[in-house]
Amino acid sequence: MDATKKPLRISPELGVYAEKHGVFQMLQRMLQCLLVDRPQDPIQYMIDHFKKENDEVPRVFLLGPPVSGKLSIAKLLCDQINTNLLTLDNMLAGGKSESADEIQKLKAKAQDIPNTLWAKLILERLSKTDCIKRGWVLVGFPKTREQAMAIQELGIAPEHVVILDAPDTVLIERNLGKRIDPVTKEIYHTIFNWPTSTKIQNRLEKPPGITEEETVKRLLEYRQVSHGVLNSYSKKYHIINADQPSVDVLSQVLSHVQSRHRSVAPYTPRIILHGPPGSGRSLQAAMIAEKYRIVNVSCGQLLREAVAAETRLGETIKPYVESRQPVPDVMVMKCMAQRLSKLDCSTWGWVMHGFPQDLVQAEMLKDAGFLANRVFFMEVPDDAVIERLSMRMVDPTTGKRSLKARTTRLKDSFYPTVIRLFNGSLLQ
Repeated sequence: MDATKKPLRISPELGVYAEKHGVFQMLQRMLQCLLVDRPQDPIQYMIDHFKKENDEVPRVFLLGPPVSGKLSIAKLLCDQINTNLLTLDNMLAGGKSESADEIQKLKAKAQDIPNTLWAKLILERLSKTDCIKRGWVLVGFPKTREQAMAIQELGIAPEHVVILDAPDTVLIERNLGKRIDPVTKEIYHTIFNWPTSTKIQNRLEKPPGITEEETVKRLLEYRQVSHGVLNSYSKKYHIINADQPSVDVLSQVLSHVQSRHRSVAPYTPRIILHGPPGSGRSLQAAMIAEKYRIVNVSCGQLLREAVAAETRLGETIKPYVESRQPVPDVMVMKCMAQRLSKLDCSTWGWVMHGFPQDLVQAEMLKDAGFLANRVFFMEVPDDAVIERLSMRMVDPTTGKRSLKARTTRLKDSFYPTVIRLFNGSLLQ
């Protein structure tokens, strides 16, 4: 950036670097943490935030009705992504804090535990180094909107909220077959997860609350309050059907957890259309440039403009153009670099066609710092290409090309397909 000239010109390499390294997302995350934590020394806080390098670690809530398999799937998930499994029970068992002690005292007296106290316990656990470095999967909390609001007030926000659900009849049937190991506290099932060891089988016990009446009561309580949790994370939750093999459930959960939310970062389209002669590159580039208000960069047109302007580069290119010989790659690249470096291309983006035509040119474009974020290969059968080129007509006055008696039909058949592709990928 040259601060001595107005308007300020930002080099195209800066946009490429920012997109490649996620600079905008990094700053967005840092600003969110800054607003939530409100540190006394913001500068030092931001420095410490960068040193943590934990923006990409998983932060997952795994929720669902009773007997939906939350804990089993969470264990498998944590093994896959190498993160921490958190439940209210293991946080109480392993926590040595005022919050944990207070909760244990309230439990001993059979008193209700405030949501704020649960939230404080979770915050203390998430503040430890292992959760900061490796992330976490919190199972079974929050259960109500009040609990969700309590943890949100402390700045606890997941990246993904996964909800396992299944029909009530399936859940009731599952609960009737549940068994628990009194020694290890592992949960087994008479149908889905029966231990192979005879010793473990003999000591399994029926846990309390697995009768049909008690299960129905728990499911009814869950259904009555679950909508509040969904409203609290309306833009983040994803419901997965738990009435299928655990391998399939894990696959879907893992796929969702590893996905990224759509970025709101400023996006500059840099598109290359590649295809054989007669594939419609120039026509599609013109329509895309008009629809999305980006710059249409035609390699052939740039070379002709340079010759017509009688610039130093144009005078060098002129003999090749007049004799219809291929222009050397170095000269073509210099002409393209001059156009792509202009302010309109850096600001609005561009759609390029006619260049690069081979691997050498593609490497030159990459080395010059002009990286495309969308490349489309337009495939057309050879017979169709020959037919199009043989019917091509050129206006000697304007230089525009068209296909005799087929221009309108080709435009109508091509345009919806390509624009549909760009609607799905260009602006995401």
